[in-house]
Amino acid sequence: MRPYRTAVRSMVVGKASPRDCRAETATMKFLLLNTDYPDFLDWLYGSNPGLEQEPYAAQMKARNESLFGTADFYSRNLRALGHEAWDIHVNNEDMQRAWAREHAKVPHEPPAIAKASRHWLQRTRQWAVRTPLRHLKPLFRSTLRSLGAPPSWFYGILGEQIRHYRPDVVLNHDPGGISHQFLKEMRSCFRLLVAQIASPIPSHVDFGGYDLVLSSLPNFVNHFRDMGARAGLLRFAFEPPVLDHLAESAEKLDVSFVGSLSLAHVDRIELLERLCGNTDAHVWGPGVEELPVDSFVRKRYHGPAWGREMYQILFSSRMTLNHHIGIAGPYANNMRLFEATGVETLLVTDWKDNLADMFEPGKEVITYRSTDECIEAVRFYLDHEEERKCIARAGQQRTLGDHTYQQRMGELVDIVTNCL
Repeated sequence: MRPYRTAVRSMVVGKASPRDCRAETATMKFLLLNTDYPDFLDWLYGSNPGLEQEPYAAQMKARNESLFGTADFYSRNLRALGHEAWDIHVNNEDMQRAWAREHAKVPHEPPAIAKASRHWLQRTRQWAVRTPLRHLKPLFRSTLRSLGAPPSWFYGILGEQIRHYRPDVVLNHDPGGISHQFLKEMRSCFRLLVAQIASPIPSHVDFGGYDLVLSSLPNFVNHFRDMGARAGLLRFAFEPPVLDHLAESAEKLDVSFVGSLSLAHVDRIELLERLCGNTDAHVWGPGVEELPVDSFVRKRYHGPAWGREMYQILFSSRMTLNHHIGIAGPYANNMRLFEATGVETLLVTDWKDNLADMFEPGKEVITYRSTDECIEAVRFYLDHEEERKCIARAGQQRTLGDHTYQQRMGELVDIVTNCL
């Protein structure tokens, strides 16, 4: 790792840190609820043999060190601001049962019962949800929900955790997977119920049951406000300590893409097919099995990349491609904006109306409005290394200055304080 990166990170974060909430805001307790993809859990425990037998703290440490998703980026920075915060990975059965054992709480269902069949059902639901045959989905919504219905330990242990921690704020990162009705029934144990969502809005969820709905998408914020819900904008960010986990590589990849390859992302797949057919692009992510056998993407595919490996791929790339999901509409919002710029990789992203609110196009990131523009930009910056480095460096400085999770958690505390 280049020595200057840690120095730059410390200098910029110190300069841009949010106000000390401890001086102005009463200490609050946050319980942060999330769920993980079954494929990620397979990878996590497969990469750490015997982890499922370890104490809860050891399993949580391994989960956080994976750097997948937001890891402990919320809780760590909330604690740094003087608050108490706990992460709960609600569908991680091994970790949840470890917590229950250590707190003398006995789940209703024995651990060996139907674990394999539940795993199969979860995967079946994942496949069904991402199928591009959207016109058939309404016919099977109730079936899909029943396929994903959690076992009794899921809410049994979660309920005990809520009663144990008695938080001020419950923040549900998966309102489609963690029942709002269950959380409403637990209201006597906390003060504020918050949902956060930037994925397709599940039709079966009553967001009116939440005190606050947060999203990184302005169109979602407007949608919830139009419904009469209290809603606020909270963008994604970057966690600077990630830089300490990255290693210099002898050779750089020219172009990378890390993300979903499902046929539900038709425009993305068409873009990647052209890019892989015309440049030395390399691809990682789930969903490749849905692509034709003669796909150019298949020829450049290297498998999934979770957390730390994903950051390393981005860091080892001269540039990386970003393409938003359709629900984003005209708005830039995804995590890749900050993950790529944060590790000083040139971000080539699709143009969005609000991108300039976060980055200066042409100086901190590169944009495209069509596949031809994307390929042209990639080729240009592969041939102009100094210009590429200059923009990548400026993008990192902007992210470390304006888009860290410490800053976002300061924003979250402000929003929540106004709701209590």
